[in-house]
Amino acid sequence: MTAPIRSVVLVAARASGPVLALAEPLSFWGGVDPATGVIIEPRHPDVGRRVAGQVLAMPAVRGSSSSSSILAELLRLGVGPAAILLGERDEILVVGAIAASELYGSTCPVVLLDPAAYARAATFATADIALDGTITGP
Repeated sequence: MTAPIRSVVLVAARASGPVLALAEPLSFWGGVDPATGVIIEPRHPDVGRRVAGQVLAMPAVRGSSSSSSILAELLRLGVGPAAILLGERDEILVVGAIAASELYGSTCPVVLLDPAAYARAATFATADIALDGTITGP
């Protein structure tokens, strides 16, 4: 097991799963199919990959405020990410994760990492996120 990584907790919850580190920022609105959790943005390098059950490492988020509703819907349908690791703060995804928790009981921790911690976490094959935002990998 590697040394734990500390993060800033934006939405507290526990999660674990395989890490899907996106090559570029992604908009959930128009970039992820809300029914399947598949990345559908044709120009995105990770098009065709599923976010469902993944610890989604995103260098940044791109897009509109509607991304919060898409994230909430993904979580409601059980095809959303297990957790989101952000390289840059994003309030829109935080709103979506909180809404899904409050409305549907579907939790998805969202944490913010500094550049060095993000680069390290993005290399993990799997990750566990603790309630305090501590991230551990294999």
